[in-house]
Amino acid sequence: MSHPFESLPTPPLDDELVDKAFSRASRAGRAKSGLDAQSSMLQTAANIISDNLENVVTGWPDLDTVHPFYHDLADAIVGVDALRGHLNEVGWASRKATDIRTEYESRLRGTSLETTRKHRKQAFARLADVVEEVGDDLEALMNARNSLRSLPDIRPDRPTVVVAGYPNVGKSSFVNSITRADNEAASYPFTTTQVRVGHVEHRHINYQFVDTPGLLDRPPAERNPVESQAVSALTHAADTVLVVLDPTGTCGYPLDLQERLLADIRDRFDTPILTVYNMLDRMDEETRSRVDGAYTMSVATGEGVDAVLDAAIEAADYEPELPVDEQ
Repeated sequence: MSHPFESLPTPPLDDELVDKAFSRASRAGRAKSGLDAQSSMLQTAANIISDNLENVVTGWPDLDTVHPFYHDLADAIVGVDALRGHLNEVGWASRKATDIRTEYESRLRGTSLETTRKHRKQAFARLADVVEEVGDDLEALMNARNSLRSLPDIRPDRPTVVVAGYPNVGKSSFVNSITRADNEAASYPFTTTQVRVGHVEHRHINYQFVDTPGLLDRPPAERNPVESQAVSALTHAADTVLVVLDPTGTCGYPLDLQERLLADIRDRFDTPILTVYNMLDRMDEETRSRVDGAYTMSVATGEGVDAVLDAAIEAADYEPELPVDEQ
């Protein structure tokens, strides 16, 4: 199952739609003569405009029923209320084009060819005005489509482990090491860094491990509102959060600062939080003593990595839905 915005249709821009409708109408008119030609032109133009605009609206998923993860991401990137507004306007324009066709079809009956041609031109002008009126909405939907289609393919219906922590603590290396060649990378539309999604098969269940640089690697005060909302979206996808810390300071951030980020993650996510200290191969005796009893690993040497993977899978506590036997 792909994410709900992956196959969004390309909305026409207003000028393109008007040109398409009127050129097709012209061809339809040339195939007939007299009053029939004018009537055929009206029907063709109005139907093309109405159908194309309706297809724009119906091509979007119901924003009230998409998974909260994608709903919140869409809200962070384009604004769900604004998106609904654009879709409502385009839906109105589709219905208005049909109303104009119905209104002028009755006017075309029983009149002279000159009067019929005059009414048909009036109808064309009104149709063009309707499309122009929603031109900004069509452009906004085009931009929203381009942004949302490029979202990382995170499947919230699958068990998901979100990997968090400051830069250079070994998050990406951990995801790479456990998922090997199954790694996928994509960018959120509002960040320049790539989100890595790795997949691990365990007892015939596919687990996602999501590394989100640019979102969960710094304190909340340093995130812009869009990034903060994206973090909120991740709370809907995560079955557990694995927070990687570097107690040696090799990453360039003191441990107390990393632990503050850990505390924020504990406050934000209502899921099991697994704390893991990386750089085991670089820890001195004092550091080892300080983290004694916690999960430790060295991504560089592989020591403890499998144990951390097993702990993350156990913490996710995923039970697949089994089919119900019909009685």
